[in-house]
Amino acid sequence: METMKPKLVSLRTAYGEALVAEGKTNSNIVVLEADLGKSTMSCLFKDAYPERYFEMGIAEQSMTSTAAGLALAGKIAFTGTFAVFAAGRAYDQIRCSAAIPGANVKICGSSCGLSDFGDGKTHQSVEDANIIRSIPGMTILNPCDANEVKKMVRAMTAYQGPVYIRINRNDLPVFSPAEGDYEIGRIYPVGGGDSATLENSSGQNTEFSADAAIFATGVMVSKAMEAAERLEKEGVGVQVLNVSTLKPLRGEEVLKYAAGKRAVVTAEEQVKTGGLGGAIAAILYGEGNFDGRPPAFAQVAIDDIFGTSARSYGELLETYGLGAGHVYNAVRKTLG
Repeated sequence: METMKPKLVSLRTAYGEALVAEGKTNSNIVVLEADLGKSTMSCLFKDAYPERYFEMGIAEQSMTSTAAGLALAGKIAFTGTFAVFAAGRAYDQIRCSAAIPGANVKICGSSCGLSDFGDGKTHQSVEDANIIRSIPGMTILNPCDANEVKKMVRAMTAYQGPVYIRINRNDLPVFSPAEGDYEIGRIYPVGGGDSATLENSSGQNTEFSADAAIFATGVMVSKAMEAAERLEKEGVGVQVLNVSTLKPLRGEEVLKYAAGKRAVVTAEEQVKTGGLGGAIAAILYGEGNFDGRPPAFAQVAIDDIFGTSARSYGELLETYGLGAGHVYNAVRKTLG
């Protein structure tokens, strides 16, 4: 039976709509933008609540410092710009003005990863989450779809302290439910489980244990799901896990889903250094207490290289080893 393709929905529009929804019930929310409101879609908040919207111009450092001041005065300050500028140009302000005092600043790094496929190295942020992850006290969210974006914005509003959220520029498949709340730090199973079902040549279903766990984040959740579907048709059980909180990463959650698996693969749209793969590996081999040998491990991530311009997002993902086929091959190779 052919599987229905998930619906594609804009994460940027979801972010703007979520800001408007939260702003309706919380008058303390203010939004600051660095001349990219029509791209990040914070312009929706401007249209709804112009008195609480501040256009700061191309001045990311000033925007972040101003947001910290508003937060220390009791506001919930959301800032918006491209991820490469949010994490790069305003690093010192994030560190000193938001993270050190624990200010209630929510930073939107839009057009993250390679998703700004047409603008090349200067606008593609292959390292932003890894940079922010190194700052003590920061929480980092990386949604897999539009539904998760909306739930995350609610969670960010309720959370006390600085948060960084990555927003993909492109429309992505929807895998998470629209209902329910988002819990920061939780790992969400998306597909598969401790067992899976394979239809044999006689048309009968045979249950088999999951051999591998794929810890994926952001756009790579959809690629992991494609790979898992192919693997399960071949009799390889796979559990796909959506790691949409990059920090804090709960060790007990990682070990729970890795238990009993022969292989663990991580998939992320970031450079390997300082990313999700290294964090998962540190938990597996630093905190794990496996009965026998620990699971074999592999990373699907961007090598030590910047992006480049391309005709499409999909072309870049394939070029940089982030396609569904790359996830498939990593699982196959890791299983030996």
